[in-house]
This record gives sequence, C-alpha cells and structure tokens, in this order.
Amino acid sequence: MTRIGIILGSTRPNRNGEQVATWVLETASRRTDAEFELIDLRDHPLPHLDEPLGAKHGHYQHAHTRDWAARIASFDGFVMVTPEYNHATSGVLKNALDYLYAEWNNKAVGFVSYGVVGGARAAEQLRLICGALQMASVGQQVTLSLMTEFEHYTTLKPADHTTAALDALLDQVVAWSAALAPLRAATQAAA
Repeated sequence: MTRIGIILGSTRPNRNGEQVATWVLETASRRTDAEFELIDLRDHPLPHLDEPLGAKHGHYQHAHTRDWAARIASFDGFVMVTPEYNHATSGVLKNALDYLYAEWNNKAVGFVSYGVVGGARAAEQLRLICGALQMASVGQQVTLSLMTEFEHYTTLKPADHTTAALDALLDQVVAWSAALAPLRAATQAAA
C-alpha cells in the first residue's frame, strides 16, 4: 500500500497548522488507495544542520538524523502543510528538508499552505526546494487564506471548493507516488 506522510511544517505555539494538518489527515483517511500518517515536526526536534557537509544516506553521525531519515524513508510521498511567514515557508520545515537528500528522492509531494494570502509564496518556494531534492511536486495546490478560510483568523472553516481541491491534490499525490515507485526501487537496488 502506498504510504503518504502529511508533514506539519510549523512548531509555533498556537499554530494554525495543527488544524490544517488534522483536516488534511481526516480527509485523506476516508480514502482506501493509500495509508496516511501525520508527521509533526514538534516530534522531531532537529537542531540547525548539525551533520557534516556531505553526510551520506546511512552514514549520519547523530541519532536524531538517523531517526528522521528512517521516518522519511518509510513514505512514498508527502503532503506538506506550510505556513507563510514573511513571504516564505517556515524555517523549521526548510531545516527538516535540508537534513536529508536521498530519503526524499523520487517521491511525490503536494502542498497545503495557509497565510494572509493563502501561503502561495511559501508553497512556490517549496516547489523549488523539493525539485532540488528530486521530488516531483504535483500541480494541484490548496491555499487557505486566513481572511476567508479561518473564522476570526484562528478557526479553520474550509469551504466546499477547498475540500474539493484537497481531494484533487490527494488524487495526484497518490497517483504520482505509485508512478514513481519503479524509480525508488531501482535506486534502492543500486545502493
């Protein structure tokens, strides 16, 4: 069964991302074509890049990196839930991505972003970052404006069209994850 990780890309106190990630997981859990699991970055406290430059897959010095690598390697694709802070994704999500390389390769990724203008700029930055990690970002995207999708800027109230967009994003992430499986298998066989 295809496994998709839903990465909650904020660790801030009182974060809106927890509601968003829960909504994504609840929506995804109704599907039967893949298994979905929440990956909360609060559960993976990674110091700022403390591995030596050029650390290779399987040769990490620190237990927290080995644990993170094993967690990410266990998934076939991802949905990243990202806030937009100062026109960018969160530093904690960027750091979590930068910790690894091979574990991200040949996996599909979709973006659910939130912010005043829906977090679109954060998602566009993530497309570039994920491309450099040899991930395939799907075309569908979900953008949640704090002004229209959150009551009083704090309580998520997704519109019907937003839920439909999430379903389309999940369709693409699952399909692309399955399509990339032969590339992942070839890479693992060569290692």
